Amino acid sequence: MEFLIITGLSGAGKSRAASFLEDMGFYCVDNIPPEFLMRLAQLCMSGGRYSRMAVVTDVRSGTSFDLLFSVLKELKDNGGSYRILYVEASVQSIINRYKETRRLHPLTRSGEELGDTIKREIRMLTDLRGSADYIIDTTNLSTGALRDRLVQLFGMPEGKNIMVSIMSFGYKYGIPLDADIVFDVRFLPNPYYLRELRPYDGRDERVREYIFSSPRTEELLDRLSGLLSFTLPCYYEEGKAKLVIAVGCTGGRHRSVFVAEELTKHIESLGFSVECIHRDADKV
Repeated sequence: MEFLIITGLSGAGKSRAASFLEDMGFYCVDNIPPEFLMRLAQLCMSGGRYSRMAVVTDVRSGTSFDLLFSVLKELKDNGGSYRILYVEASVQSIINRYKETRRLHPLTRSGEELGDTIKREIRMLTDLRGSADYIIDTTNLSTGALRDRLVQLFGMPEGKNIMVSIMSFGYKYGIPLDADIVFDVRFLPNPYYLRELRPYDGRDERVREYIFSSPRTEELLDRLSGLLSFTLPCYYEEGKAKLVIAVGCTGGRHRSVFVAEELTKHIESLGFSVECIHRDADKV
């Protein structure tokens, strides 16, 4: 099991850290009162999809941190284990973030300046900070640098953690709205104009042979494969969790289906998780 408790200063970036950890294979729960930690830890110890869990608990729960320490002691006494990640930032940095978001600090008091509120929270969390296994100061960290720091500390799950969706489509039905990259393959030979091939889609061997008859086809696949071989690791390193690649032809039945299938094989060979969707292949 891997049970991680994320805590720290309000506005320091705990929720952002949790979102990155979720992409790294953790099951994440935000704003959990200490009373529920033991149940979640037991769920984590049971294994399965919850064997890697990160929970965010902080002053929003409105309870004493004495209760948190009591629950953690009980967890250890029952054979469980945990680690604490404490996220902090400078007082001025947190003030600037609250000004940008126009949100209220959870400890806001009438007549108290925000800086004093943050300092009061720092004092409240002194013991918890002292018990932390890891401390991350996000004052000067970009979101990418924060992710890199978390990867250094907790690693990635096995396999390359980016989900690629290859989607074939027909331009006559519109470009997929969630596409990150769009390839237009309408310059390839079109099986639609051959009566004997028209009823079949790009997965049929006869259609594949016809499209492959053009010398442009192999060159296109070589160029697209090379492009993806270069860009997918870059997207992975940048922290992108999902990439949608759309491949379009006129009707979305022949050429786009064929190319999408070929690109799917190539991406699988690179070790990335990939799904192939043919959005318009069954439309008439």
